[in-house]
Amino acid sequence: MPEEKGVESLARQIKMTGRAYPLFDIAQMILQKPERHTVTFSVRKNAEGQPVQPLFVCALDDSLWLSENDAVAHVLKKHFATFYQSERTATEPPKGKYTFVAQCGMSGVVLGPPNHHDYQNQLRKLHAERFSRMPFEAYKSRVKIVRDEEVVKKWVEDQSFKTEYVCLNMPEAQKLESMEAVEKHFREQHKPNIIKQVESHTMTGAAARSLRSPDLARLVRTVWEDQRRFPLQIATVLSQQFASHGLQFFKVNKTITHVSVARPHYLDMALTPVSNGVKSIVDYINANPKCTRRKLIESLSPSPTPAPAAAPVVEGQPAAAAEPAGPTPEQNALIGDLHWLIHQGHVIEFANGTLETAKKPLPKPPKPVAAKKEAKPAEGETLVEGEAAGEEASAIPSATAEASGAAVSTAPEDASAPAPAEPALEQQPAEAITPAPEVEKAEPEHSSPSGEPHSEIPAAPVESPS
Repeated sequence: MPEEKGVESLARQIKMTGRAYPLFDIAQMILQKPERHTVTFSVRKNAEGQPVQPLFVCALDDSLWLSENDAVAHVLKKHFATFYQSERTATEPPKGKYTFVAQCGMSGVVLGPPNHHDYQNQLRKLHAERFSRMPFEAYKSRVKIVRDEEVVKKWVEDQSFKTEYVCLNMPEAQKLESMEAVEKHFREQHKPNIIKQVESHTMTGAAARSLRSPDLARLVRTVWEDQRRFPLQIATVLSQQFASHGLQFFKVNKTITHVSVARPHYLDMALTPVSNGVKSIVDYINANPKCTRRKLIESLSPSPTPAPAAAPVVEGQPAAAAEPAGPTPEQNALIGDLHWLIHQGHVIEFANGTLETAKKPLPKPPKPVAAKKEAKPAEGETLVEGEAAGEEASAIPSATAEASGAAVSTAPEDASAPAPAEPALEQQPAEAITPAPEVEKAEPEHSSPSGEPHSEIPAAPVESPS
């Protein structure tokens, strides 16, 4: 997800410049640097509401783990000095004469003579710590016998010392004899405050890339590569964050989504009174496709030629260049008009600096009208203009009545009274009279301030005179 402070800075820049930027290009830029985005992990739950795969967080370094045992092992390895201190004291060396020792064939750790009382404990401990994924019998077959005197002498010297672990940050001094006792003490005293199970956790992009859990690191890399190919997920969140800052979105050529301060809004200068400066800007952009801001200003209000420097030229030194003067009052007025046009959506300034006016939206085609049926008037029945005899015609409001919102009156009951002039009526079949289709005004693709939605008028049946 995009980092919130970074999105706020981007939104401020878009508002200041007024330019329109491709949304997916911004998403790619955010993905490139870890400090520009965050990563959120969430668990999935089964039908019983239990997490399918739990998550554990270490409060000391904000690392994330898939099992509690992995988190405990990480703390005892990376933060051991925070809780314990090791002390090595001399003790009585092992009795007897040893000519060979057993050594791990993969790690090189000396385990001691196979007939020593602590040999099996050391063998199983090393297997559990480093090679737990390998079957114990297969690991045991990798152990080799070494008869080197130097290796045997080093093992005897190591056994002449005893290592104890002093518990820190405890009300009473306590010493532990082995790492198994240290792990047990940590689980009882410190684990509830250091390692916690969570359902969701958010970390920075840099922390997510340095995860120590291999499975989680692989998951982050897979999702990041997928978003780099098509950043739909991060672009969706980015659009929501930009919308909260008041920015607008539109598509160019119905394909590329852009974000800007305003949507394109066509300026009809025939109906909207504008100043000469605004008219000149719009006319110039229409006449010069893909022009830039600088080219527009220099064409409509050229900068005056700088006056030559009045300072005397000293021999052997280059002549001092004339300092460029600031924008003229005419240029400032032109820049102000362009700023208004951009922030109203009448002119679009893209990220590459090109200018373009908002195009007139195409009107929507009207809905097809049902075909009329011809019928002859029945005897003794007056045919209303546009109405088939022997049928009841449903009244459809004309464009004038529709725009004014006036109701359409039915035919008078008195046949002798002169009937008022009415618009032409469409025919409906006598078997099943259905409401007349709505007359829909042609609306542009983008809404215009001058376009007013028409009022829906219910069709009233016209009764034939008795």
